[in-house]
Order: sequence, then C-alpha cells, then structure tokens
Amino acid sequence: MTTRHAFYLALAVAANLAICLATPAAAQDTIKIGELNSYKAVPAFLDPYKKGMDLAIEEINAKGGVLGKKLEVISRDDGANPGEAVRVAEELVTRENVAVIAGTFLSNVGLAVANFAGQKKVFFLAAEPLTDKIVWQNGNKYTFHLRPSTYMQVAMLMPAAIAAKKKKWALVFPNYEYGQSAAESFKALLKKAQPDVEFVTEQAPPLGKIDAGPVAQAIDDAKPDAIFNVLFGADLTKFVREGNTRGVFKNRTVISLLSGEPEYLDPLKDEAPVGWVVTGYPWDKIKTKEHHAFVAAYQKKYNDYPRLGSIVGYVTIKSLAAGIVKAKSTDTEKLVEAFKGLKVDSPFGPFSYRASDHQATMGAYVGKLALEGGKGTMVDFKYVDGASVLPSDAEVKKLRPAGD
Repeated sequence: MTTRHAFYLALAVAANLAICLATPAAAQDTIKIGELNSYKAVPAFLDPYKKGMDLAIEEINAKGGVLGKKLEVISRDDGANPGEAVRVAEELVTRENVAVIAGTFLSNVGLAVANFAGQKKVFFLAAEPLTDKIVWQNGNKYTFHLRPSTYMQVAMLMPAAIAAKKKKWALVFPNYEYGQSAAESFKALLKKAQPDVEFVTEQAPPLGKIDAGPVAQAIDDAKPDAIFNVLFGADLTKFVREGNTRGVFKNRTVISLLSGEPEYLDPLKDEAPVGWVVTGYPWDKIKTKEHHAFVAAYQKKYNDYPRLGSIVGYVTIKSLAAGIVKAKSTDTEKLVEAFKGLKVDSPFGPFSYRASDHQATMGAYVGKLALEGGKGTMVDFKYVDGASVLPSDAEVKKLRPAGD
C-alpha cells in the first residue's frame, strides 16, 4: 500500500469513527415524536394540521426545546386503513425509536392505533379521531384524546335541536364508526329530552362514495321537519349541492357536525347552506388574545389563514411538550401520569386532560352558517367549553374497561 493510500484510508476510518461517535450524541439531543395520519386521503384537513404541528415545533425549539432537547416529528401516512396504521405505528416505535406516537384522523384508524398502544404500552395522543370509544368503551391506560369527541360535539348542538321543537327528524351520516356513533348519540340525547321524537329516515352512505342525488331525494321523500347531518369533506359538498337543487333544506331545521370548519365550508363558496346550526371554527372572528397571537404567527409563516386542522396540529405538539415537561421525562409510565390532569394553553384558551377518561376538555364553536362576501361563514357563535358537555367521573367509570 502506498503512503498516499494509507493516508486516505486513515482519513476514511477517522471519518467513520467520528460519525459513529456523533450519531448517539445527536440522537440524545432530540426527542422523537412518531406521527401517523391519513395525509393522502384527507388533505383538506391534514395539510393545515401538518403546518400547525410544524409551527409549534418551530416555536418550542426556538425557545430551547423541551428538557434541553429539540423536538423532532417523524411523520408517516397511515393509508386511511386500520391495518396499515398499526404497521406504521409499529415501525415508528421499533425502527425510529420514537418516544411517543400521535395523530390519526379516521375513527376506525384511531381505534386500531389505540389498541396497539394499549397492547404494546406505548404512549399515544389521538389528535383528531372523534369516536367516543377511544376514551370510553375501548379506552386504555396509554391513550389520550385531544379533540372534542362525537358525543361532546353532539351535546354542544343539542340545545339548538331541542329548541327547534321538531318532531320528525332525518339523519344522514357516513357509514363508519364516526358517523354511526354520532347518529346514536344524537338519537339518544334527543329522545331523552323529547320522548315523542320520530326518526323518519336514516341515510348512511359509504365514506367518500356518496351518491348524493338519491340520498337527498330519500330525505325529502321522508318529509322530515328537521335534518341531522354528519357528512363532511367531499361528501358534504355533494350533499349540499344536491340538497340545494332539490330544495331539501328549505323550511327545515338542519343541525350539522363540523360543517362550520373552513376545511369543509370553504369549498362550498356561495352555496354554503345558510341557517344551518353547526360546530366549526370562525377563525377570522375570534377576538381573544391567545387566538390572535396564533393567527398572526401562522399567517406570518405560511401567508395563509388557519383551518381547524391547524389548531389541532399545533395543540397536539403543545400538549406533548407540556406533558414531557411535567413528567421531566419521556418515560411512558411517567408520561401517562403527567397527562392526568395536565393543563395546556391553546389558541382556544387553557384546557386540561381529564384523569378519569384521558379526554381533553378543549371545546368547540357553535353557531349558524351565513353568507358574507360570497362565501360561507359562522355567525351568532359561541365557544362551548368541553368540560361542560362531558359525563361525570362516576359515569365514565361505568363506560371504561375495568383496570385500564
């Protein structure tokens, strides 16, 4: 071997040794958050969600990170499929060595990942799936839930449904866990308040595959006094257009989950159904100090307005950071204990995670849809605190599995 070859070989060995020595140190300087979601299937909500996460990461890391370490998010698409989601979650935990997992959008996917977290003893913050089962019937020690659940949002709309004093109701909902649980909660709560109520038709098209004309016509043919809608995304847009064309909503009360969220309201433009009572996010009309600061930071970074997904992504990261700080560790068992009663500041104001069922008390806005400047918006809205519509700890104890 020539002197030159020996010299370069020594350099290569030294470089490789430096990389090997540096890698563990670099890894120790970051806290990895494994995140999985249906990015390809639901971009209207999840693109803003990702932006909200990134904004929170940037803010936290600019202030020195958490416990002196930078936060890092490793995201994967879950294929909007429960089996694929579990595979991805396993990969994040075993290959990427993440400290926690978070995310999911669809309720059936969220339930599958929650089951994985319970079995594998991995901390899981379910950001978006709305099913109540994730914290109640299928709840487990290792799963916490951020967004107001299906039951909570239905309960927020119940005062308007009761005040309408309508006897005959039609229901329309996507035929999977979220839609089914929303319909069941609505029927149970309204029947309790108004025993003589009648549900004259239930339309349950498959998620993302609605044949909106026949669905709208079937509702009209049933001659309801009022309609409860749970459709969202492209299904909602198609349903509203067909319903408008056929006059299905005329002179009928409509109570609707999620339809005031910009993700689903904006595509309708001037076809937005005026007068519907909805849960949503009137981002341009909320005047609180916390929300103003969030909107200003978001617009500065992205030159765009936030959607509800932006809030959820942002608060997911803020929650995890607050939990790790309280636990003074990323140890799973310590995190679980830290999240019980954990208080978090958000653009909607402070909220906490209940120890009894691991559900966050973050609320939602309830109001009516109106047209302003040729597009849909929320008016006459108010913020409903999540804690005000949750069952008591004693009731929750009956709902959750024993010994979770």
